[in-house]
Amino acid sequence: MGALIIDGSKIAQEIRLEISEEISRRKTRNASTPGLAAVLVGHDLASEIYVRNKQLACEEVGIFSEVFKLPEEISQSELIKNIDRLNQDDRFNGILIQLPLPSHIDERSVILSLNPNKDVDGLHPINMGRLLEGQPLFIPGTPAGIQQLLMRTGNDPIGKHVVICGRSNIVGKPAAALFLQKINGGNATVTICHTATQKIEQFTRSADILIAAIGKANTITADMVKDGSVIIDVGMNRVPDSTKRRGYRLTGDVDFDGVYEKVAAITPVPGGVGPMTVAMLIVNTLKAAQLAD
Repeated sequence: MGALIIDGSKIAQEIRLEISEEISRRKTRNASTPGLAAVLVGHDLASEIYVRNKQLACEEVGIFSEVFKLPEEISQSELIKNIDRLNQDDRFNGILIQLPLPSHIDERSVILSLNPNKDVDGLHPINMGRLLEGQPLFIPGTPAGIQQLLMRTGNDPIGKHVVICGRSNIVGKPAAALFLQKINGGNATVTICHTATQKIEQFTRSADILIAAIGKANTITADMVKDGSVIIDVGMNRVPDSTKRRGYRLTGDVDFDGVYEKVAAITPVPGGVGPMTVAMLIVNTLKAAQLAD
């Protein structure tokens, strides 16, 4: 019969509608319009596309957004000055710094310069610490989106074994902290696998919910997953394909065709986790505005 395809695009649209309705209610109370500032350094095409998608999502739900495009050669100190100006600008409740930054800029120093109350990506150490403590202010978009995908498709993680392949600050670590919490959408037993994990398949085969955030195409194969498990594929990899106009196709970290008949549910790539990451950024921007009221 095959797995349930978890439609991230559809669920993200549901969330955007919920946000739009809440912003409409804010307007009836004469509350301020939420605002998001996106900082884009350089001319990376993928980053420009990501930022544009986020801006369109903001416009759709009624959030004011503005993109600040800065030259690739900008100094770290000048970039931080720009961010400090946005920290002080009441038009913007949230600030998004599009990563990666040019190699001459230290990302950690830039993230530290953010006002934690405007850090809608949830990457500031204060927000990371609050998440680990169990009192999150902003949950990073991808883990939050994964949680919503699971909860809205009847795959509550409570009591399940969640195995996360990847330990990045954007996905792996915050996802582990999130699913450990004694909350709705959490309360799971969590295992993190990474590049130094030996015999990784022994862990992935025990997963009730497997989150693949490796960054390498088709790494998770059918022999590495348990029958009836739920697969969340965070990967977004370009694979050469001469049949495509662009010369490549997008694929995840999971061999979708190989595992499809074996698992209970799986996210596609594209159309799975990606739209949810954007939707949860919008959720965090609204939350930042509510905190500022």
